[in-house]
Amino acid sequence: MNIPSELKYTKDHEWVKLEGDVATVGITDFAQGELGDIVYVEVDTLDETLDAEEVFGTVEAVKTVSDLFLPLSGEIIEFNEALEDEPEKVNTDPYGEGWMVKLKISDTSEVENLMSAEDYKALISG
Repeated sequence: MNIPSELKYTKDHEWVKLEGDVATVGITDFAQGELGDIVYVEVDTLDETLDAEEVFGTVEAVKTVSDLFLPLSGEIIEFNEALEDEPEKVNTDPYGEGWMVKLKISDTSEVENLMSAEDYKALISG
């Protein structure tokens, strides 16, 4: 299972890549594997400011629909529009072309609440 050490993680199986005050967010390799074949990603919160752990969208797989939870508070500034035509990128490249949103972080201290790769690995193997 792929758990890149340079990323941060949430208990809800989102990953976060930090670049200054902008965070790229997606779901983990573990999450996409649990969901199965992803057929649709919906994010209708573009340009909205949300609090950490609020729902920012949904991911639909063949058998289920799951909410997507924002790992940090801030404004959603970009949606990965490639997912509209190719939602399977979340399955094939969850940490690369399968990213979901970019977020302008409003409170960088919240980063301390995220898990390291080691902590996340312990969570999913627990």
